[in-house]
Amino acid sequence: MHFGEHVTIDGYGGLHDLLDDKDLVLRSLNELCEKLGMRQLAPPVIYFAKGNNFKDPGGWSAFVVIEESHIAIHTFPARGFLSADVYTCKNGMDTDLISNYFMETFDLKDIEKNFIIRGKKYPQVNI
Repeated sequence: MHFGEHVTIDGYGGLHDLLDDKDLVLRSLNELCEKLGMRQLAPPVIYFAKGNNFKDPGGWSAFVVIEESHIAIHTFPARGFLSADVYTCKNGMDTDLISNYFMETFDLKDIEKNFIIRGKKYPQVNI
């Protein structure tokens, strides 16, 4: 038994206009919650992060807090890059659904997906 599951997605070759679409980024959080059966504690929030003249050319950062934990998306339109994570205390996360959703939604050409088991020593009883 473990506490939860965490998948990280790094997407490459995405379309600039999709990654720079504020409404699409917000909509994707809502749609992904629905597809995964997650319950939002509050509506998603989104911020524009300007570039730092180094490796980060700026983009959108969006988050939704869910009863089961959170989903976060960071886009970098000028690089065609997306970084996202989905963390839940539910077990049995459908990582293929998540990676396929991001690939299709942002027209990503390639992804790196990491799956992390969280809380392997999570206590079985309250103290």
